[in-house]
Amino acid sequence: MKIYIKNMVCARCKIIVRLELEKLEIHFKTIELNEIETTENVSQEKLKQLDNNLRPMGLELTENRKDVLAEKIRTAIIELINSSDGQEKTNLSDYLSGKLNHRYTYLANVFSAVKGISIEKFFITHKIERVKELLVYHELSLKEISFITKYSSIAHLSYQFKKITGLAPSQFRHLKYNNPLPVEKVA
Repeated sequence: MKIYIKNMVCARCKIIVRLELEKLEIHFKTIELNEIETTENVSQEKLKQLDNNLRPMGLELTENRKDVLAEKIRTAIIELINSSDGQEKTNLSDYLSGKLNHRYTYLANVFSAVKGISIEKFFITHKIERVKELLVYHELSLKEISFITKYSSIAHLSYQFKKITGLAPSQFRHLKYNNPLPVEKVA
């Protein structure tokens, strides 16, 4: 049996889910982001209890496959943004299509319908949040941040940053109270 979970975006989420499954004595084969495969059918009562236990932690069960696909898109985007492997800039549509085995147009339509935001806007917003983290918590130059976040140039990074935040990256870095959200918390 497969159980689908919304908002499951990191390794910590997998640990939380595993602990809850063990508490409820639900036996499982695998726990992946957004998906659990159990070894047996799980009663509706146990599913409801699992959902109630996960909700305070920001996780919830879902049966809607489009919700699950939207979560997989969200997770893939966050993984791409946080990967600092030095690869060249990746085409987002090709990346998502390859990773999720669907045409990009379909993915974009599902994501917009479920999340209420376009994939591109979500991607840019998260990328800027990543830039904020790097500006605040690391002593990196704008050139280094541009490379890590796979911007084609410092000018492009600065343009998008100012468009989203209203500030230049250097202005943001010098603010007294700059608290970027962890990437997992943005939309």
